[in-house]
Amino acid sequence: MTPVRLMSFNVRYDTATDGVHNWAHRRRLVADTIRYHDPDVVGVQEAMTHQLRELETMLPGYAWVGDARDTAVPSGEHTAVGYRRARFSASTTDTFWLSETPEAANSVGWDARHPRVATWARLHEPEADRALVVLNTHLDHRGERARREGIELALSRLADLVGDEAVVCCGDFNCVVGGPAHVAASDYPLSGGRRLRDSRRLAPSCHGPTTTRTDFEDLLPDMGIDHVFVSDDTAVTGWAAVTDRDDAHYASDHLPVVVDCEF
Repeated sequence: MTPVRLMSFNVRYDTATDGVHNWAHRRRLVADTIRYHDPDVVGVQEAMTHQLRELETMLPGYAWVGDARDTAVPSGEHTAVGYRRARFSASTTDTFWLSETPEAANSVGWDARHPRVATWARLHEPEADRALVVLNTHLDHRGERARREGIELALSRLADLVGDEAVVCCGDFNCVVGGPAHVAASDYPLSGGRRLRDSRRLAPSCHGPTTTRTDFEDLLPDMGIDHVFVSDDTAVTGWAAVTDRDDAHYASDHLPVVVDCEF
């Protein structure tokens, strides 16, 4: 089996209202956190176009795929998939909207506050036995129905995409363990009798807090809303909510989740 390190990281969109915690003060810390933990594949949420371009510059070893959720504005947020250029190539990739009309750009689904998207990529490694399909998403923070319907749509699309490939579904679910969107993803059926499983449930041990939210300066308890699911034929060897920070703040208002596994 092939070891792979995964990361899911909501990097927080760039807004002046964050004051001393805005992107200009955090961007190098975000890049340094990714660089230090050295994931092979990373799903980022809330990365506006210029933020993604800056990450490309600071992390030249990664290629990024995914369209903005709102193509009508110059710097819409992306739910992008990044992968190590030296290891993987992407044969196919797509972004679709979590709505009743998933191919309609900028569409807002159900009771969502904003357009929401999922991005997936089929990654190939030379001489590997099979490909890796990664889907990254960000469910709505207000609409309960939108979270439920959105994850069902994303999972249905994911199940239709895969044959015997290894599978990852990650992102900011805006839902804690045991909430409706998390439950919907748990044990979701895949091809070959496989199912999706929460990686933390498969890990022999978990490192770091159960929450994945911060206010930039302190952890916010009972808000473990960032998840990494894998197909249950995956050996998960480690799970961590990463609490790295500098003297001023955490890198984001979310902690990155890092998962070590073997496909």
